[in-house]
Amino acid sequence: MTYAASGEAAAMAKVVVVHGIGKQYLGPHTLHGGVAPALLDGMKVAGAPQLRPTDIEVAFYGHWFRPPGAKSDSHAWTHHDVTDGFETELLMAMWQEAARIAPDRVPPPAPAGTTKAATPQTVQRALHAISRLLPSRFTDRFLIGILKQVRHYLTDDETRARVQRSVAESVTDDTRVLVAHSLGSVIAYEALCAHPEWPVRALVTLGSPLGIPRLVLDRLRPSATWPPGLRDWTNICDRADVVALTKQLSPLFTTPDGQAVVDVLIDNGSHAHDLVPHLTAAPTGAAVAAGLLP
Repeated sequence: MTYAASGEAAAMAKVVVVHGIGKQYLGPHTLHGGVAPALLDGMKVAGAPQLRPTDIEVAFYGHWFRPPGAKSDSHAWTHHDVTDGFETELLMAMWQEAARIAPDRVPPPAPAGTTKAATPQTVQRALHAISRLLPSRFTDRFLIGILKQVRHYLTDDETRARVQRSVAESVTDDTRVLVAHSLGSVIAYEALCAHPEWPVRALVTLGSPLGIPRLVLDRLRPSATWPPGLRDWTNICDRADVVALTKQLSPLFTTPDGQAVVDVLIDNGSHAHDLVPHLTAAPTGAAVAAGLLP
């Protein structure tokens, strides 16, 4: 029996990786070329039995966020395009976390910068402050794109449904582990809750924003719970990750008998939120290997 298999490779996939934000210009095969070797490296470092690249599938949903050609002005986004409400609140929360992580490098937001109706100047300062902790490729435009993708998924039912269908197409009766990065962890959590029939034993979340109060946690469908049928859940993030604002998910997600998420902090160097260094980390490899055990 296959759960919406998407091709021969998917039918063999024991591990499905759900990517994160900002992949709209890539695709499942493009991502697989980097994701599979990185995860195999993480498993090797962990001393785990090796998989084949075909045992790993990328659940791709980024195309639903790709701008519609000439009608899009995303290439020209500036701080003026950050909307009041969700986008501004998330940006300010990220700024506060950046200042907490690196107070010597990132100035804290002023009291006025914590309000929902932040001025364009406050938004601009927030973008510049957060960028001090991110690699140089993370431009203001990229950060704005992050805010908009998270908002679109959590507030637009049509986008949510399309993304969920794309992920479901990659899960088969061979799949035992979901590895989910960034926004992908929110998507994977909701997919697991919606499909208790899936044979997935373990969830490994990387750089997850699942625990952000009100903006993410309170918008989950369903609200914070342990996905039915799930045996293990390991949450891994870098100490300096400004997207994973809540570093510990264990107080938020537990089984009825008290089993909780296993939270693990790692060091990804200057690429705190990137997917690849999360995958090459030994704790990730060990968590995936444990999920593959009978």
